[in-house]
Formats: sequence, C-alpha cells, structure tokens
Amino acid sequence: MSRTIKIRKGADIRLVGAAENTLKESTAGSVYAIKPTDFHGLIPKLLLKEGAEVKKGTPLFHDKHNPAIVFTSPVSGEVAEIVRGAKRKILEIRVLADTSNASEVITKPSSMSSKEEVTNSLMSSGLWPFIRQRPFSTIAKPSDTPKAIFVSTFSSAPLAPDADFVMQGQEASFKAGLSALSALSSRGKVELGVSSEGNWFNQFSADANITTYHGPHPAGNVGVQIHKTNPLNKGEVVWYCNAQDVVNIGKTLTTGELSVDRIVALVGSEVNSPAYYSTKVGSQVKTITTGNLKEGNSRIVSGDVLTGEKVNEDNFIGFYSEQITVVPEGDEPQFFLTEGWLAPGFNKFSLSKSFPTWISPKSKKFALNTNMNGEERKFVVTGQYEKVFPFDIYPVQLVKSIIVNDIDMMEKLGIYEVAPEDFALCEYACTSKINVQSIIREGLDTIMEEFK
Repeated sequence: MSRTIKIRKGADIRLVGAAENTLKESTAGSVYAIKPTDFHGLIPKLLLKEGAEVKKGTPLFHDKHNPAIVFTSPVSGEVAEIVRGAKRKILEIRVLADTSNASEVITKPSSMSSKEEVTNSLMSSGLWPFIRQRPFSTIAKPSDTPKAIFVSTFSSAPLAPDADFVMQGQEASFKAGLSALSALSSRGKVELGVSSEGNWFNQFSADANITTYHGPHPAGNVGVQIHKTNPLNKGEVVWYCNAQDVVNIGKTLTTGELSVDRIVALVGSEVNSPAYYSTKVGSQVKTITTGNLKEGNSRIVSGDVLTGEKVNEDNFIGFYSEQITVVPEGDEPQFFLTEGWLAPGFNKFSLSKSFPTWISPKSKKFALNTNMNGEERKFVVTGQYEKVFPFDIYPVQLVKSIIVNDIDMMEKLGIYEVAPEDFALCEYACTSKINVQSIIREGLDTIMEEFK
C-alpha cells in the first residue's frame, strides 16, 4: 500500500515556456559525445585513440579507480576527436556517427534476480553510470551494498518534463528495469517516488514500494525523498536512478543491444514551439534547437535553470539532462524607474512579498532572465533558506561549517544527506548572492577525501 507525504517547504518558480505534449524527432546528429565532466570525481582512462572504429556499446574509456566501470559509445562510427582542456584534462570524447547502426552484443543476465549477472551486464554495457549514490552524488560503487535504491519518477524543477507523457508505451521496459534494480538492493523492491499529479507509475505497485509526494519544488528531488523515507546515516549508502534510465536498463538487459534513448523537453520563454524531442544520450544541442529559438541574446541551459549547465548549440546535452531550457540572458541595461531597482515589479517573480505579483494567481507565469540584480554581499542569517529547504537540517549552519572547513560539524549537521541540487532554491532565494551549490560540493569533496 502506497503512502503520501506532503512537502510544505519549497517554492515553484513559474516560468513561461512549458513543453506541449507533442513528441518530435530530433534532427539526425552527425557527432555525439560522452563528457567525463558529467561524472563528478571521475578520472577517465582512455581505451581508444582518435580514428578508431566503434560500434554502439564499444567502450571508450573507463574509471581509473574502478576499471570495471566503462563508458561506451552511444552510436556506431569512429572516434573523431578527444577534446582536452587545461593540463590535458579530457573534456569530451566525440564520435562521428555512421549509418550502419552496428551494435556490440550485450550479455543478457539469465535471471533478473541474479545480482552478480545484472551487475556484470550493466558494467560491461556502459549503463552502470546511470546508477548514482548518496552520499556524494557520484557514480555508485559496485562493491557497495545499498540499503535502498530510489527512483524519483518526476522532476518538480521549473519547466520540468511531464513524466506521464514521457513514459507512455514504456511499461514493459520500465518493469524489466525495476526487476534488475531490485536484484541490486538489499531491501528487494525499489523505492518509487511519484507525483500526486500523475498516475502512470501507480500501475507498478506490485513491483516497487511507492510513495506519493505532494507539494512544491524540491518535492521531486531524490534527496528529499530519501530524507523523508529512509534518511542516511554515516557509513550508509543509497543508490538512485532516473526513470528514463530505468527504461534503458530494462531494454538493454532484455534485448542484448545497448539502449541510450532519451526524450528531452525543449522549454523556455525563448523557444518558438516548446515540445518534446526523441534523441539519444550524447547528442548535440542543435539537433533539437535549430530553427526553434527566438532572435536575441539567450542562454541555453542543459537541464533546468536552477541546477543546469550553460551550453551553446554546438555543445552536447548532459548525460543526465532531460530538458534544455532557453531563457533571456538579461544583460541589457535596465532603466531604474521602469525595470530597475525602483520599478514596481509587476512582471517580476519573488519568493518574498517584495513585488505585488505575490497576490497574482498561481496560473500567472513569468519570463525571467538570468540577471542576478546585484553582486555577492555579506553572508547573513535571514531565514530565507529555511522557507524553501524541506530537510530537517539547519541549512545556513551547514553552509558555514563547510566555509570554515569544520568536518565534525559538517557530519553533525547532515552533510551525508544532501547534494548541491538540494540547495538550488536556497541559492535562488539568497539575498547575499552566495554560490551555495558550489559550497555544498566543496564540502562533499572534503568528506570524500576523508574517506579515502
């Protein structure tokens, strides 16, 4: 029997440009890329050189500290370029796609209930990176035994995709993916977090433990769901996976051919026709944006506006991204009486009651830009974080303990339970303009070093 949890703290940022329930095919891409930078803490070890021919599922590189975890090509073709940055850091492995669509044969597990066989198939196929862990929000370690595996089936972030629409027709693959993940969990069944506004996932009540969440963002964050149902203590590990990646796992393990399909929502006020696009992991941004953006200076974000990465049309969609958001850059001068600091703010959204729009109906949406409207200031206690942070944790005190590098205090204040995305709303609400997500990541990295 499922249970319902009400999330009271948080906020929904109502932006213009939600995707219509229309699924389109993306433009055929000629180049795909896997970016080691998408996997925090990973040190990649190349397995192929430029010019090498690959099939879909051919290993491109592996984790230096765990060679069994490989990262495979999403398409067949040849390794076109290995892009490096400062100190020869590997930024991208680009694959020039051909038309053969040749695929490596993936060894299917003889039983979905066999933990060893499922693990080996996921690692050899390159699907293991879809499974991440808390604490640290990094790729899961196959040697660990998680006390639970969570799948947040929805996102509550601004302009997030409609999970019920995205998952239509994927029932069999999703169920197979759940069976595979259940074999990896010490508790057996996977923990499914579902939205109170959807119903597609309720059909899997016999295959997973379902918890329904009602409330504002960040109700869809897996960190919130873990905290509310199975909080993490020091020394414990929880794994998690996105719903679309559960489908890819199910397809791959039942067919023996690598599946890295992705439905991406193109959203935002600067998009002519926001819609859903069928594509693959590692595709270029321009395969879904070409000819569909309004004129003007816009910012393209791989992901949502709170946690995503700034990209351009020649860049590649993030490994875990399920939406591309396009909003105004906001670098034009603002006259202080009409749009600046003395403006009445009839078109501005605020988490406080600074602008009269707080009395507007929930249906009103806003075309917001990326302008921060100020610089970083003194970090003071205002109570803003607590209003949008649904964890039973003192957020400001945790951030300060990280700033002063007090490891004991970090542990006491719950550093193991959080990830940068959980503080995205705090960062948005922060009057001091502090980069809170970066601070949380620094704290997690410090703790990771202590574990080594």
